[in-house]
Amino acid sequence: MSQDRPYIGILLMLGFSLLAPIGDAMVKLLGDLIAVGVFIFYRFAIQSVLLAPLVWRGRLLAACKPGHFGLIFLRTLFHMVGIGAMFMALRYLPLADAIAIAFVMPFLQLILGKVFLNEEVGMHRIAACCVGFVGTLLVIQPSFVAVGLPALWPLLVAVAFSLFMLVGRQIAQQVDPVAIQMSSGAMAALLLLPLLLLGRAQGWEAFSLALPQGTALSLMLAAGVIGTLAHLLMTWSLRFAPSATLAPLSYVELPVTTLVGFAVFGDLPNTLAAIGIVVTVSAGLYIVFRERASHRAALRARLPHSQAQPEAGLPASWDP
Repeated sequence: MSQDRPYIGILLMLGFSLLAPIGDAMVKLLGDLIAVGVFIFYRFAIQSVLLAPLVWRGRLLAACKPGHFGLIFLRTLFHMVGIGAMFMALRYLPLADAIAIAFVMPFLQLILGKVFLNEEVGMHRIAACCVGFVGTLLVIQPSFVAVGLPALWPLLVAVAFSLFMLVGRQIAQQVDPVAIQMSSGAMAALLLLPLLLLGRAQGWEAFSLALPQGTALSLMLAAGVIGTLAHLLMTWSLRFAPSATLAPLSYVELPVTTLVGFAVFGDLPNTLAAIGIVVTVSAGLYIVFRERASHRAALRARLPHSQAQPEAGLPASWDP
């Protein structure tokens, strides 16, 4: 491995953290222009169309087995719920507040990993989860007072994406990530199309197929392209650097989201929400760095002393 690869991974992950808030801002702008079902359909259809040439050219589906598609389908269902819940959350909440509440996801992932994958979870990480959840409640509280129950939409986002990641772990090493995303986009679009056609016939407002027009069409295309590109950057970043190196960078998304929310909508978190964001980020980073330290200790315990060295070509600080 060449010495500059970790830096490439970091740059790709930073690209994700910069692009994702811009895509979320476009989703928020779309909130009053199109129905939630229409947004989910076009979001996944655009993803599938964009990635299909890459999958076809690289024959990336050749290694997929029937069991893989079952897991991809389950992953797709969770992804659809998460995307739809975020769309609804952004209709009611400031951009930074919605994303900050959804950042309870790392704590949920830790718990789900323990329950379903029997992963080791020590008292330090459990305590950090509790602190992070308190921080999330501090963000929810002013939002709940202002908008009521819709302030809880980001919690559904967190649950859905935690389950999405849990399923994703089962196939990440077996199927190419681009093939997974293309297949997921196609499955979601095919699932939603009959529902949207039925919704149009029945007059269901949230699920009625219609082609966005004018500004809505431009925003929809931009949101689809940016969302797909952002997740590809995140996926590709893991090819150049370990997840332990990249995980702290995901928290760059929160201050960037705050700046984007202020620039586009003039929104800033109030004092209580700002404190909650700081608490949530601090607890999340504590978990990330403790995972890193535990992983390094486990590696050193398994390897002879002469082999317990940082990865060749990398500074010690990049050792996962």
